[in-house]
Amino acid sequence: MDFTIAADHASLPGHFPGRPLVPGVVVLERVVEAIEAAHGPLVAMRLPQVKFLQPLLPGETARIELDGAAPRWRFRVLRDASVIASGEILAHEVAPA
Repeated sequence: MDFTIAADHASLPGHFPGRPLVPGVVVLERVVEAIEAAHGPLVAMRLPQVKFLQPLLPGETARIELDGAAPRWRFRVLRDASVIASGEILAHEVAPA
């Protein structure tokens, strides 16, 4: 799944003035959306491991790669060939589809 965060996204003002960066929580939100699109809603989850390796700038396109199945997925978020974030999401419960 590819995504781009527009320069007018509500999370960007103040993060950071003069050089906005997409907050990590917005990137993680897109990862959860990708899992839910493929496997159904996650009722409860935790993130036992997340690493942010490079910033994502507004307007840049990133790609989410998922590996695994309920209840555990590993993910990578890439900009071109560079990994910008990686980690693991563990669902406590997946809502029935």
